Amino acid sequence: MSNVENNAPSYAIIGFGKIGQALAKAFTRKGLAVAVATTRDPQSFAAEAAAIGPEVIATTLAEAVKADILFLAVRFEAHPTVAQALPTWQGKTIVDVTNAYGIPLEQLGGQPSAHVVAQAFPGGSLVKGFNHLGAAILGQDPAVQGGRRVVFLASDEDDAAGQIGALAEKLGFSPVQLGGLSEGGRLVQAHGNSWGHLIFKDLVHFK
Repeated sequence: MSNVENNAPSYAIIGFGKIGQALAKAFTRKGLAVAVATTRDPQSFAAEAAAIGPEVIATTLAEAVKADILFLAVRFEAHPTVAQALPTWQGKTIVDVTNAYGIPLEQLGGQPSAHVVAQAFPGGSLVKGFNHLGAAILGQDPAVQGGRRVVFLASDEDDAAGQIGALAEKLGFSPVQLGGLSEGGRLVQAHGNSWGHLIFKDLVHFK
């Protein structure tokens, strides 16, 4: 699913609820092709995808996971099902857009939820991001009165963080790197029944 001609990465969004649709709008706004998939038959949401724009391609999960960069926009509890789609995620970057609000801390083994997600995708590079905004705001044009809407990113892998930061800029956002998952990443993750301090903070960066 990579774009062989110009070596550009290919993109997919796994999950097509409100957040998945908001992300799809961001791609189509910039004319970037993106596959969208769920565990359902793609025909069941093909009309919704087409309504967003011609760049949004409804497909199967098996086909979508061939992309280079995948946005995981499913319920936190559903991530293991997605992870089973491939035996290894080597060479792929997974953007964890899940929120584990209400998941008991003991169920996470005391780890940040993104660590749990990362462990489910062996070989992949995980970036926590695009999850701190509600769907209604995330789906809006990130150009705001001459500024750009901020998205927070956290990763234990600098190369992956830089890759998703560059994509965020291409989509019109202003990425802010928070550092590793255990440090800055905790600011944008739920902890049991409480939210990280940066969750729902709608910030705009002006140069």
